[in-house]
Amino acid sequence: MSAKTAAFAAQSATSPLAAMSIDRRDPGPRDVQMEILFCGVCHSDLHTARGEWPGIVFPVVPGHEIVGRVTAVGKEVKGFKAGDLAAVGCLVDSCRGCASCKEGLEQFCDGMVMTYNSPDKHMPGKMTYGGYSKSIVVDERFVLRVPKNLDPAAAAPLLCAGITTYSPLRHWGAGRGKKVGIVGLGGLGHMGVKFAHAFGAHTVLFTTSASKIEDGKRLGADEVVISKDDAQMGKHIQSFDFILNTVAASHNLDAFTNLLKRDGTLCLVGAPSTPHPSPNVFPLIFKRRAIAGSLIGGLPETQEMLDFCGKHSIVCDIEKIAMADINTAYERMLRSDVKYRFVIDMATLR
Repeated sequence: MSAKTAAFAAQSATSPLAAMSIDRRDPGPRDVQMEILFCGVCHSDLHTARGEWPGIVFPVVPGHEIVGRVTAVGKEVKGFKAGDLAAVGCLVDSCRGCASCKEGLEQFCDGMVMTYNSPDKHMPGKMTYGGYSKSIVVDERFVLRVPKNLDPAAAAPLLCAGITTYSPLRHWGAGRGKKVGIVGLGGLGHMGVKFAHAFGAHTVLFTTSASKIEDGKRLGADEVVISKDDAQMGKHIQSFDFILNTVAASHNLDAFTNLLKRDGTLCLVGAPSTPHPSPNVFPLIFKRRAIAGSLIGGLPETQEMLDFCGKHSIVCDIEKIAMADINTAYERMLRSDVKYRFVIDMATLR
């Protein structure tokens, strides 16, 4: 059985997002049903809605930064009850049997089911629909707890922007005694600065814009470097343990690999539509440096991240919008005209 719910969808790569009625399954024994309160707006939403990535099946209902109120649970659900504040991120299922799933790294499962634009295991022939909607039904294993002290709207982008930066910083040991760089101050970068600072690392923000110096320091950067200034960059040669590059535009990586210590790592989490220029291999070979990539986090690490944010009162800097403003928000996002994440108040979806 299924029920109709209101949503906003892109019917094609060239059509604006507009109201649409979608089907949501009735909760099964292990399912959690949520009324969606807030949904963050990720650049991935825009890429998908505009057909800029392969494999898009229209209509698309984007949204994978979801915070909501539990309205019903299946009879076998143990961790949630009606009335709880809960969250859903980028994944709603996985194969559950592969090595990655068994290690709590569901984001690397070849059979992972994304929150939107993935074949829906529960509704054959249909695709998953995301958080630009009034409600969602998700298996308990892929539902997360939101600390009560966090603002639900500002917590929503933690489910993608937060975990995308938290996971690599944790994996490569950002912390006290380490010098960590964050490249870019957008939806991802501002969270990278907050987490690196909270972990105790000496945190350096790289930006092309002098107008972001003050904000970078407010968010926790110990230093801000204008990456277009060769003299400023030159002062940091061979000094970084780890650099997290959040920029989603194609650019030359050599300027940042040269800043790494021996055995340092440059990690990429931005996904440009055109490839980066091939890096010069000699700075890598002669200092055993690495260029790596990272996705989101698995369910255990995402919950760890939310709990860490609750303990340290960390949320995203957001601008709240109405559902009807989403197409304007996409245009503003392309101009980097947001500090630093749009969040949709789903009460405005009629």
